[in-house]
Amino acid sequence: MYEEIPRVELTPAAAVLLRRLREAHGPLMFHQSGGCCDGSAPMCYPAGEFRTGGSDVLLAELEVEGVEEPVTFWMSRGQYEVWSHTRLIVDVVEGRGSGFSLEAPEGVRFLTRSRLLGS
Repeated sequence: MYEEIPRVELTPAAAVLLRRLREAHGPLMFHQSGGCCDGSAPMCYPAGEFRTGGSDVLLAELEVEGVEEPVTFWMSRGQYEVWSHTRLIVDVVEGRGSGFSLEAPEGVRFLTRSRLLGS
C-alpha cells in the first residue's frame, strides 16, 4: 500500500515547544517565506495572526500530541517552488530568532531542516 510522505514533520523537541506555546497563546500556525533576515526561518504565530493569501501554500496541518487542533504550516508560493522536492523537518535550536515568532522569549528558535523526498 502506498503511503504519502509528509511534506512537513516535527522533531520531538519542536512538539514539546509547540505544546508549551499552545498553552500560553492558543491555536498556532507557522509561516515560512524566502525573505531575508529571519524570513527564511519558520515563524510561529497565534493562528490567524499572520495573514495568508494567494501567494501562500498550505503545506501541512501538523498533529501535535496534547494539542486539540492541528498547527498549520504555510509557505510562500515562491519558496515552495524552490523547495517542492523536499520534506521539511521543523526543529528547535538554542539561540534567539526573530522577535516576531512566539518562541523568541524562550531563548530558542525554530529551524527548518530539509531532506529530499524519497530519501
